[in-house]
Amino acid sequence: MSWDQVFELIISILTTQTGMPNLVFKQVVMMAVAFFFLYLAVAKNYEPLLLVPIGFGIFLVNFPLAPLMGYTESGHPELIRAFYKYGVEWEIIPCVIFLGLGAMTDFGPLIANPKTLIIGAGAQLGVFITYLGTLLAGFTLKEAASVGIIGGADGPTTIYLTAKLAPHLLGANALAAYSYMAMVPLIQPPIMRLLTTPEQRRIKMRQLRPVSAREKLFFPLIASVLIILLIPAVAPLMGMFMFGNFMRECGVVRRLSDTAQNALMNIVTIFLGLSVGATMQAEAFLSLKPLLIFTFGLLDFIVCTFGGILTAHIMNFFLTEKVNPLIGSAGVSAVPMAARVSHSEGLKADPNNWLMMHAMGPNLAGVIGSAAAAGMFIAMFQ
Repeated sequence: MSWDQVFELIISILTTQTGMPNLVFKQVVMMAVAFFFLYLAVAKNYEPLLLVPIGFGIFLVNFPLAPLMGYTESGHPELIRAFYKYGVEWEIIPCVIFLGLGAMTDFGPLIANPKTLIIGAGAQLGVFITYLGTLLAGFTLKEAASVGIIGGADGPTTIYLTAKLAPHLLGANALAAYSYMAMVPLIQPPIMRLLTTPEQRRIKMRQLRPVSAREKLFFPLIASVLIILLIPAVAPLMGMFMFGNFMRECGVVRRLSDTAQNALMNIVTIFLGLSVGATMQAEAFLSLKPLLIFTFGLLDFIVCTFGGILTAHIMNFFLTEKVNPLIGSAGVSAVPMAARVSHSEGLKADPNNWLMMHAMGPNLAGVIGSAAAAGMFIAMFQ
């Protein structure tokens, strides 16, 4: 073989067997987006457990000709497509994450102060306002529902609902939800200070009563009956959530509870992040609609925070023993970050004002509220 033939063979391989001649500017832009989210996760420690696999998924899937999100000639899904198909599209991973969350959750603060359920419900205000706003912006009914749920700051619920109603928006919706969850300490405090006075932020709440082991054991059973009878569509999420919590509280399956909280949760988080990131291919993501989703998602989150605080203010008109309105912002379901932000703002107003356990009540109610809202949308549009 002559040198000319060798050269021609090399050129032929480079142009037909590699991705270099197929790399386009949009894919380079998406790689830059991937690096940005990896930077937020690694350098700023914003939700690293999710933003690292999501960011790396975005990075990988934007290499041209990479066999990751397509199908083989025999019709079998390629690697990350298999994670997405069997984990997200079949709605398994979000439900397993709810199982792990349930095993991690102590419902004691909510049981001790059940009126905080009202705050969690009020914090869903942004979900429905954003739903109407996205309709006016030209989204379909199903797309608007999937975007509206972002304000609940519940990533698995957002993914579950979007996979059912608008799977083509999964990457943008999931990334918006987890991005705003990560930025709770940046977004919420200015809103909380704007909507409360220094005197209101200094309100001290009485220590919560002790909750018995029997109450905690029966809570997931009673909650399952009430929620699933009222909103059957949310049974997969709430059923797994309450099952995980029952394993935690019954005390006889500690190995299973520990597995759900740790090993299983870590495994599905990896698959979920890669799957979500891999849906953000350049040709689908770089358009007007994903940018609108990020804008509406931020407004949604702000209105949900406003709704929780407003609900706390309204409750105080009827309560003899006032609640600190700062705990209203914890009505979004970013557990436990939103509760920590409420507690932090309370300490700034009064170093002796401990709100953490009080804020966990509406925070847990927000998890139930956002899942209930998702169930309503599923019942309406599926």
